[in-house]
Amino acid sequence: MIEHRAPMVSIRAGLTRALVAALLALAGLVAPIAGTVPAHAAPAGPAPAGAGDEDLESQLRADLEVYLHERGAAEHVSAAGLTVSLPDRRSTIDVGAGTTTFGGSVPVRPDSVWQIGSNTKAFTAVLLLQLEAEHRLSIDDPLGRWLPQYPQWRDVPIRRLLNMTSGIPTYDDQPAWYADYAADPHTYFSPERLVGYVLDAPATSGYSYSNTNYVLAEMIIERVTGDSYQDQLYRRIIEPLGLRDLYYRPDVYPAWVTSREPAGYFFNDQFPLPQLLGRDVSRDTLSWARGAGGIISTTSDMTRWERALYGGRLLPPQQQAELESLISTQTGQPIASTSATDPQGFGLGIAQLTDPELGTFWFYEGETLGFRALHAYFPDSGLIIAVGLNSGTADDQSGALMKTVYDTLVADGVIPPRPVPATAGA
Repeated sequence: MIEHRAPMVSIRAGLTRALVAALLALAGLVAPIAGTVPAHAAPAGPAPAGAGDEDLESQLRADLEVYLHERGAAEHVSAAGLTVSLPDRRSTIDVGAGTTTFGGSVPVRPDSVWQIGSNTKAFTAVLLLQLEAEHRLSIDDPLGRWLPQYPQWRDVPIRRLLNMTSGIPTYDDQPAWYADYAADPHTYFSPERLVGYVLDAPATSGYSYSNTNYVLAEMIIERVTGDSYQDQLYRRIIEPLGLRDLYYRPDVYPAWVTSREPAGYFFNDQFPLPQLLGRDVSRDTLSWARGAGGIISTTSDMTRWERALYGGRLLPPQQQAELESLISTQTGQPIASTSATDPQGFGLGIAQLTDPELGTFWFYEGETLGFRALHAYFPDSGLIIAVGLNSGTADDQSGALMKTVYDTLVADGVIPPRPVPATAGA
C-alpha cells in the first residue's frame, strides 16, 4: 500500500537479495472486481506448449515447487503460477505448482487467475494517456479542472497523481479505513468514500506511494468520458488486445471467474487486522482497491498486456514517452533512467530498476490482502516473466523466485547471459 511500510498492497521490486530490499521501498495496492461480467468474456485456457518446451516447463515447475517447499510455511503460500513470454514466439510457457488451498490436495492449474494488485495502475495510466492523445485532457491539467469537489488539491497536476509525487496520502494507511474493512470485509467502498479517508490527513512530500492517487485518476476518467472506468477498460484495452482471461470488477467477481482462483491468504502481521491472519480473503470485496489494484488475470494474459504496454502498441510516441518518464524514488526528482547510484525509478504506473546482475529492466509487484503478482520486462532480451502467489505477507521473497526463474532460462539457453559487470579498478 504505501511506500515504506507497504500499506495493503505492495509493488515491491527486485530479483536478488538487494532487489528484495528495493521492492520494500515501493509499496502498492490491488483492487476489486464487481459488477456484471461482459457476455463476451469467456475463459480461454493456456496457450499450447511449443515443441521442446516440456523439459523447460519441468525445470520451471521445479523452481516453483522448491519455492513453495522452502517458503510455504513462512509466507503461508500454497500456490504459484508462472508465465514466460519471449519476443520471437506467439505462445507463452505457462506453469502452475502447489495446491489451491493451504494443506489441500487440488493442484494449481497453469490457467489459474490471480489478483494482480497494483499492476492495475498501468492500465489506469494508459487510459488517461489515451484520453490525452485524443485531446480530451492533458496530464498537466490541475485536479481542480476535473474534480473541483476537492479544493485542497486543486493545483495538483494529473501527472503527479500518476508518478506518486502529488502529496496526497494513501487511504489504506488510515486507521478509519482499517476499522471499516475489519468490521465488514464484504462492504462496498465507493471512490468517494475511499478519498474521504484522507481529506484531512497531512500532506506527504517527495515520492510517496499513494493508492488515493489512482482512485482519483479513476474518477477523472469517468468525469471526462461520462462512462464507467470498467467500461472504458474493456473497450480500450481488454477487448482490443483479446485479453480473454483478464477481468475487472469494482467490487466482487462472479463465480465463473473465481472458480479458477486459488484461495488467497492474508498473512501480514504489520497491518492492524489480526482477526484476518491466516484467513482466505480471496472472495472478499476488492472495492477498496478499484483502479489502483482491482484486476484479476492469468499470468499468461499479464504477459500479453505487458508486451503491448512496453512495445508501444497502446499509445502514440509522445504518450509512450510520458508513460516511461521517471522520477527517482530516492529524491522525488525527474531522472532519464535508473542507474547504479540511483537504482529505483517510478514512471506513470510502471517502475524501473537497475541491478548489478540483471541490468536495467521494467517491473512491478502488486499485492492485495491475499495475493502477490510480480512481472518483469527485460528490454535487452525481450523476455517477460510474470509470477502469481496466493498470500499477502510482509516476509515476501518473490524477487528471489524471479531471479531463480531468470537463471533457469539462461542455463537452458533461452536467453543469453548478461555480461559480468566490471569491478571497480578493473
